[in-house]
Amino acid sequence: MNGWVLRAIALGALVVFLRAVLGFAMVYWPTQGSWMRPLCLVVLLVAVVFWGVLDGRKDREVHPDPEHGSDLTILWLKTAVAAGLGSGAVSWGLDWLPKFDLGDNGLLFELTAGASFIVLLVFIPGLVGVGIGRMIADRRLNKSVNPPAPQVPESAATSV
Repeated sequence: MNGWVLRAIALGALVVFLRAVLGFAMVYWPTQGSWMRPLCLVVLLVAVVFWGVLDGRKDREVHPDPEHGSDLTILWLKTAVAAGLGSGAVSWGLDWLPKFDLGDNGLLFELTAGASFIVLLVFIPGLVGVGIGRMIADRRLNKSVNPPAPQVPESAATSV
């Protein structure tokens, strides 16, 4: 299975799960939405950034030269588009079932405006995570390539 397909399915499923949990919570605890919505957003962003960090670290370890690394931008763009469109379509379908309150949005809205929002929520934090992961891997590679010189005590250096 392609890497972007796995990411798209996992992140799209996470979006649908968070929307379903949020819809359930808003029905039974409507006054608590002011902290539930940002919490769901943070959960999604943390998952995306974490996966991006893993991708960036793995890519930098495989390709230590920054000029010859993998093109993770296209991978994350494919992931974001598929996760956005897939989660929008699944959310629209689940909204027809009883006890699922996902906003009563139409299919056109879910596949355009809703999907574009999810695309941005996956693509941008994913690339931020890739950048952070590459920086972490660069620091680790620089420490292993250039070990620090051993420290000589001053009393031993002056007695020679």
